[in-house]
Amino acid sequence: MHTKAARFAWFVLAWNVVVILWGAYVRATGSGAGCGAHWPLCNGEVIPRAPSAEMLVEFSHRVTSGLALVAVVVLFVWVWRTVAAGHPARRGALLSLIFIVTEALLGAGLVLFRLVAKDESLARAMVMPLHLANTLVLLACLTLTAHWLSRGAPISLKGRGRQFWTLVALLVAMIGVGKTGAIAALGDTLYPANSFLEGLTADVSATASLLLRLRILHPALGVVVGVALVFGLASMPFAASDRRGRSLRLSVSGLAVVQMLLGFLNVWLAAPVWLQLVHLLVADLLWITLVLLAASILARRASSPGSGLRSSA
Repeated sequence: MHTKAARFAWFVLAWNVVVILWGAYVRATGSGAGCGAHWPLCNGEVIPRAPSAEMLVEFSHRVTSGLALVAVVVLFVWVWRTVAAGHPARRGALLSLIFIVTEALLGAGLVLFRLVAKDESLARAMVMPLHLANTLVLLACLTLTAHWLSRGAPISLKGRGRQFWTLVALLVAMIGVGKTGAIAALGDTLYPANSFLEGLTADVSATASLLLRLRILHPALGVVVGVALVFGLASMPFAASDRRGRSLRLSVSGLAVVQMLLGFLNVWLAAPVWLQLVHLLVADLLWITLVLLAASILARRASSPGSGLRSSA
């Protein structure tokens, strides 16, 4: 096992989760226009002078995002220099690099086309879910890279067609929940409510924005997918010795239940910013755990741990 590379990969994954949470704070506080329609500069400056609160929030997000990009580049170079050809960690690192670049481009597009702050355009409503889907795929690639660097066995689909498609369906459904969540969060930002009843009245109003009308999709789909995760994974077989797989399945079920409870609380309390961030954090942890569970279920049992590495330093 390439211990140092594996630790760095897990760190990069954790750092990207932090960046995602800070990006959600930027959106929730309406600070996305803090640096104006400038990217990568902030109001035309490398380091803004006399910044406002919104500028500091947005600028700090750009700095942390830039460090995330650099970290993924370092991870990619490290893996490709120390891991033998054919090892799955190489593909994971390459895909991580590709999706961190598209993540940066999508973020730049939001700023340059002014799809931030209080913008209510259809373009923003379309780009935000796409941005979220790219984020989840990026997290999946980083998770698998760290997993494979930590003696995780390569994936084998031989004789596992049913399990594979079940897991794909659950992962795609999770992305769907995330995309509707992006729309709901945008609605909460643009049309904040002071109470549950006020928000519900706004949602069913004949003059309500499309974003408000679509907001109900997220909790409805979230409950359906949450129940599917709890019961759909219950039938997944594990080898008697695979304690890690059974532990991951239990973790996914537990996180799914917690996430549904947080979703109900989020709706009831009219989506306060702090609860939006907690809800998003648990969603990211659920996604990462589900990816690890899928990798465990589809692992090639006969492969030798840590094979394909050139060194263990």
